[in-house]
Amino acid sequence: MARTKIDYGIDLGTTNSAICRMESGVPIIKKTDASKDTMESCVYFTEKKATYVGQQAFQKYNRNMQDMSIKTDDENAFIEFKRTMGTDKKYSSSNMGKGYSSEELSSEVLKKLKSFVSDDDFSSVVITVPAKFNTTQIDATQEAGKLAGFDHIELLQEPIAASMAYGLNPEKSDGNWLVFDFGGGTFDVALVKVEEGIMKVIDSEGDNYLGGKDLDYAIVDNILMPYIKKEYSLDKFLENSSNANKLRDALKVEAEKAKVQLSFNDSYRIESDPRDMRLEDDDGKDVSLDLEITKEEIKKALEPVFQKAIDLTLELLNRINIKGSSLSTVLLVGGPTYSPVLRDMVKSEISKKVNTSIDPMTAVSTGAALFASTRDIPNKYQKRDLTKIQLELNYESTSVETEEFVAVKLLRDKTDGDIPKEILIEIVRSDKGWSSGQVKLENDKDLIEVSLESGKANNFEVIVLDGKGTKYECEPSEINIIQGSKVGSATIPLNLGIEIKDSTSGKAVFKTVPGLEKNNSLPAVGKTNPLKTQKQIRPGKKEDFIKIPIYEGEYGSDGTKAIHNNLVKEILITGEEVPKLLPSGSEVEITMKVDSSRGIKFDAYFPYLDESIDFEVDREIQSIISSDKLEEEISNAKNQLQIISEDTGSSETKNLEGEIDEIESLLDKGKDNEDTRQKSLEMLRKTLKKIDKEEDQAEWPSVEEELKSVLKLLKENNEMYGDDPKINEFINQLSNNTDEIISKQDTRTARDLIDQMRALNFRLVDEGAGVALDIALIKQMDDNFDTCDWSDPGEARNLINNAKEIISSDPTKDKLRPIVVKLWELQPGIDSGKGLTDDSILSE
Repeated sequence: MARTKIDYGIDLGTTNSAICRMESGVPIIKKTDASKDTMESCVYFTEKKATYVGQQAFQKYNRNMQDMSIKTDDENAFIEFKRTMGTDKKYSSSNMGKGYSSEELSSEVLKKLKSFVSDDDFSSVVITVPAKFNTTQIDATQEAGKLAGFDHIELLQEPIAASMAYGLNPEKSDGNWLVFDFGGGTFDVALVKVEEGIMKVIDSEGDNYLGGKDLDYAIVDNILMPYIKKEYSLDKFLENSSNANKLRDALKVEAEKAKVQLSFNDSYRIESDPRDMRLEDDDGKDVSLDLEITKEEIKKALEPVFQKAIDLTLELLNRINIKGSSLSTVLLVGGPTYSPVLRDMVKSEISKKVNTSIDPMTAVSTGAALFASTRDIPNKYQKRDLTKIQLELNYESTSVETEEFVAVKLLRDKTDGDIPKEILIEIVRSDKGWSSGQVKLENDKDLIEVSLESGKANNFEVIVLDGKGTKYECEPSEINIIQGSKVGSATIPLNLGIEIKDSTSGKAVFKTVPGLEKNNSLPAVGKTNPLKTQKQIRPGKKEDFIKIPIYEGEYGSDGTKAIHNNLVKEILITGEEVPKLLPSGSEVEITMKVDSSRGIKFDAYFPYLDESIDFEVDREIQSIISSDKLEEEISNAKNQLQIISEDTGSSETKNLEGEIDEIESLLDKGKDNEDTRQKSLEMLRKTLKKIDKEEDQAEWPSVEEELKSVLKLLKENNEMYGDDPKINEFINQLSNNTDEIISKQDTRTARDLIDQMRALNFRLVDEGAGVALDIALIKQMDDNFDTCDWSDPGEARNLINNAKEIISSDPTKDKLRPIVVKLWELQPGIDSGKGLTDDSILSE
């Protein structure tokens, strides 16, 4: 059967993956070669250079992990590589003699899933991704799909997929759905608002480094490691951090088994064979496990990890001012949500309306297939048999109505076989409960109304007949319409912005592009207010360039240092791309377009040149940070906090110190592990943003003093020079704003207001004092000449001497102002007075 809709959905998971296909309107999970609904996301390369994926690979992985005699460099089985998607991490295989990226390993998983479909050769697919995946990770997933041989790939956020799976449940109702997706390696929580069956993601939160893997290590660190240290002499062995990390990995295998068993049983006994670990302690004694774990012990170990997910959920609900009691349902998705520990925590801390009617393990792939049935395969990727009668069928793939129209058009020019002059179409619902009857096409087209059963995917057979009732094969020969739920547009999960020089602080900061804020619907278009270049760009000069770094940031990222966010791509515009001289201070207007799969197109328009420069933003592969660099950043953060604490002594600095200690502890447990370092980096970035805000607060006393001083000076100059009622009214408003800002201790808004008042103050003095202002400015520069940071002292001295001659003879503003401006330009950074930033980035 030639498909016009994608129909295939894949849940590409950290630890388990699944594939689902729409068949006659029903999502059917395709069983693995081990007759299971899901397959382990594990890849193993043999000595004979064969590739195994799934259960066999996972069994080998577990054996390798447990065997302490195997060197790290000899590992050939890999799992959980999804957590390093989009990075430069390579998984080295000694058997293959090469390293594999996360995308390459993921492509092997996708190929294996595709092989479970033996009756169809398909090349279009919907692949799900965590809601918090950044653009780099999104692009890496697309790349994995291409490497697996898929021609057309659409991406779907996992919470939306789970919502679609639940959307066909007869128990569903309108209202606020909370999708709590705790997977093997990532955690997502999304609030989905449902009105008359139409689903829209309102907001989301999550952590790309929180999942079942962290639960396993919690069991290792809190139960298994203490047992090993108590029963065996391992002090010398554990002095080596590599040995310690390898032992944690070996124990993780048993921890995962215990985690699963204790989701359904009151206790579980671990009895490992010494031949599995092949490890002797410092006294030469074989190391093995022989202990019983109770539900109470597992609860104590897992609660802190689950609490992080609960806290992120509460943060989401608080942000959008929704109480757990007002939720219609809480959908649990992901294997770890089977845990009674988590279910009890969700019921007690979030909502008692926990819904377990959908399978947590297959909900995402099922929803992905449902979504795929609504998405067209582009014509160039459709595989049609042109000997059959070709039709064009246009209809709404999802609907909240009980009737929908199908527009039918006969494509005579696309059909190679014979076509009767008279064509009739009959559309029959697959349950045989409804038929359109035979409808004669007028001018080869018509509009046919179909009847839908409520709350399900309705499948229809499309039948072509001639005037004598003879049937003809056609394509497409069936359609599918989902009644009762309709997915709204996907949303932007992170603020998308650029690094600019802040006009108020002089710092290089993250600034969201208006229109590309978190939770805006996709596709989206964002456009900045006019920004300015900080230096001139000479035509044809490669060494002259403007740098526009694109970043993604969480809530509250604006105004924080850009480097504390995720770099998407650094755009460079050089002199080779401009037709003529672009002066310093030239305006630049940035426009960014983001499509439904979060692909980005970038446009920079220069009004002075009347030129636009376009870019297709490709991904910037992230480098895994080294442990040394992380330790340096942690040390810097501690020093920064110490200075802030001395200035403010606030309780928040104590909390931030605790966060830094937690990051340091995590890093100590896994310095050699790339995943641990990435997780530590993400945690550190969040803390550094909070430190940035605390630093702003620490500056408040001096900012408040400056604010009051500038307001006082403005009022004095207005009394001396001002006589405009509108200006008087505006200054009164500024005075009221000042009182409000002081009451809130809003450092950033205070700086903005200071700039406004300084500009107005300059205007009053400039207009009232006349040439006296220019004379005073020149005298000030002359008196302080040796302390000024002149870019060209000789030119500055000549300008001042020239000005002094004018002052002594016939001083006017027209003569002196150009000299003042040139002198100003010869003092780099004078506008901010707060230190220099990279002059290649744009400024406000």
